[in-house]
Amino acid sequence: MSKKEPNLKTRYSEIKKELFDEFGYKSIMQVPRLEKVIVSVGCGEALTNKKLLEAALQELSLITGQKAIKTKARKSIANFKLREGYEIGAKVTLRKNQMWEFLERFINVALPRVKDFRGVNPNAFDGHGNYSIGIKEQIIFPEIDYDKIERVSGLNIAIVTSSKSDQEARSLLKKLGMPFRK
Repeated sequence: MSKKEPNLKTRYSEIKKELFDEFGYKSIMQVPRLEKVIVSVGCGEALTNKKLLEAALQELSLITGQKAIKTKARKSIANFKLREGYEIGAKVTLRKNQMWEFLERFINVALPRVKDFRGVNPNAFDGHGNYSIGIKEQIIFPEIDYDKIERVSGLNIAIVTSSKSDQEARSLLKKLGMPFRK
C-alpha cells in the first residue's frame, strides 16, 4: 500500500536546490526544512462552560485530521480566577505527511477565505526561524460546518523550521507559497 506524497513535500524537494544555491550552503543538510506545525486554541471560557473545550477539541481534530489534546494552565492567575492545572485549551502537533497536507490546505484553501485578506505578516518570526500566525475565525477551514459550531474562536499556528535565521525561514516559506504582505 503506497500513499501518494503531498504536493507541497514534492515541491520542497525542488525548492531545496534553490535554497542551497541562494544561501551558499556547504552541505545539503544545512538547507532549512519544516520540522513541525503546532495548531492550538485557547479557550478561557472553558472554566465555566466545559462544552466549549470539548467543541474546540472536536473542531481542532476535524481541521488537522489528528486527535487534539487538552492543555492545562501552567500557573495560577487570581484576576482570571484561574488555577494551575485547569484545562483551558487544546493543541495538535503535526509532523511528516500530515504537516505537509495541513500546510497545503492552509495556504491554498483556508487563507484565501479570510475576510479582507491582504497577506500574512512578514515580520511574525521569532528570531530563530519559527513563524507564528493568529487566525481570528476557525470557520475559514472548509471542514468546519458553520451551523454546528458552538462559537467562533481563533487559532494559533506555529510553523517550526530548522533554519538558523528569520531570513532563511522567510525565503523557505515564500517559496512554499506563503502569501506574505508586501
